[in-house]
Amino acid sequence: AFMRLAEDRFYNKYPCVIITGKGSPDVATRLFLKRMKQTLKIPVLGLVDSDPYGLKILSVYMSGSKNMSYDSASLTTPDIKWLGVRPSDLDRYNIPEQCRLDMEPTDIKTGQQLLQEDFIKANPEWIKELELMLKTKTKAEIQSLSSFGFQYLTQVYLPRKLREGDWI
Repeated sequence: AFMRLAEDRFYNKYPCVIITGKGSPDVATRLFLKRMKQTLKIPVLGLVDSDPYGLKILSVYMSGSKNMSYDSASLTTPDIKWLGVRPSDLDRYNIPEQCRLDMEPTDIKTGQQLLQEDFIKANPEWIKELELMLKTKTKAEIQSLSSFGFQYLTQVYLPRKLREGDWI
């Protein structure tokens, strides 16, 4: 997703910061994001896989890492928004069945644990999305959007979500 955004120079058309999830966020990235948000005063939107681990990545940006809770205030971006890929996007954007993945038992367990987290409980729309994911037992990667073409992410999906303010 990051390479697609960069290659298409998405940032020239849309003045925002979109973080793409790729593993656990490191300290340098979290600090950079917080400083950039404070300095530029532009929205920060998270684009992660539609699975419990995508939400965990967002949670680290939003409220910090449990391992580094002593330093979370200086490393968090509490107003980051969940742009996608959200479970409701799978039907809304007609993501083909062959691009959807069945959740593993560990995914379901992680999702159920996330429902108990404060950052989820504080966001009713996040609860709704996570409950939908658990009900359907379906997840999807950002790359599932490329089933419509390699530039679908930057020419259709993201512009529509930004135009409609479709983030939570």
